[in-house]
Amino acid sequence: MPALKISGRLATIMAFNYNKNNLLPAFGILSGALVWGLIWYPYRVLQDAGISGPLGTLITYTLAMGLGAFMLPRVWREFSTAGWWALGLLLSAGWANFGYVLAMLHGEVMRVLLLFYLAPVWTILFSFWLLGERLNRYGYLVIALSMSGAFIMLWEPALGIPYPQNVSEWLGLSAGISFALSNVVSRRATCLSVETKTFSIWLGTAMLTAPLLVWQGGLPAQGIGGESWLILGLISIALCSVSFAVQYGVTHMPANRAMLLFLFELVIAAVASYFLANEAMGLRDWLGAALIVSASLLSGKLYVEPEVKA
Repeated sequence: MPALKISGRLATIMAFNYNKNNLLPAFGILSGALVWGLIWYPYRVLQDAGISGPLGTLITYTLAMGLGAFMLPRVWREFSTAGWWALGLLLSAGWANFGYVLAMLHGEVMRVLLLFYLAPVWTILFSFWLLGERLNRYGYLVIALSMSGAFIMLWEPALGIPYPQNVSEWLGLSAGISFALSNVVSRRATCLSVETKTFSIWLGTAMLTAPLLVWQGGLPAQGIGGESWLILGLISIALCSVSFAVQYGVTHMPANRAMLLFLFELVIAAVASYFLANEAMGLRDWLGAALIVSASLLSGKLYVEPEVKA
């Protein structure tokens, strides 16, 4: 299976040149990749039980905020001084999470995820703009590989210029852009603690979800059964713990290297979508995936990195 070959290559690369100082950040990011490679499935189960994606997202992230309510005094203090960085993290992380859930609920898992993982291209741009990380000779190759992979996946001769074919694919692409921005902003916002960055993810996602639910007609949570509440609670606990781990990772690791480790999510999702959703990718999809994966693997070699600005 191609996913197993990718997994072997990832294991080799990720095991190279790690010491005690970056094992914990790497573990944090890998735990996030594991959870997000699987979390689309319980949201689909909830949708089949009558709980829409927006409603399930709002409930789980609100419950996560409840679990982390002890952090509110610190979060409030840091938000009041962080200014635009706090707002940028709220909006970018919020849409990355909400857009991802919506896209995975209604689209083909691997096509959506591969569009999401054009993120190395956006990471290059945002890292240059916000962190001052400049491309070395691999940079343009990464851009070419990512865009070529997307072109191959999306090309339909009858439709002309390739672009995402449905709303889910557009959501996946936009969520990937927001994901790249949120990781770069998280590293740039040195004035924010890991706790505040984590709470920002939950709050931002809930803030963006609530207006959509109101527009759709309200918050019909009263008809949710006990089994569905159990699933919602378990998702919330997973989100609460993994959000801490991921924010610790992206805070203590360069943005481009973090993106490399997030790539493990592709392997998890490929296996999960095959066994849980009976989805299979065609030859053209695998070829496009190979190019996007190659770009992500090279993204760990992109920069001569300056110190992160204070």
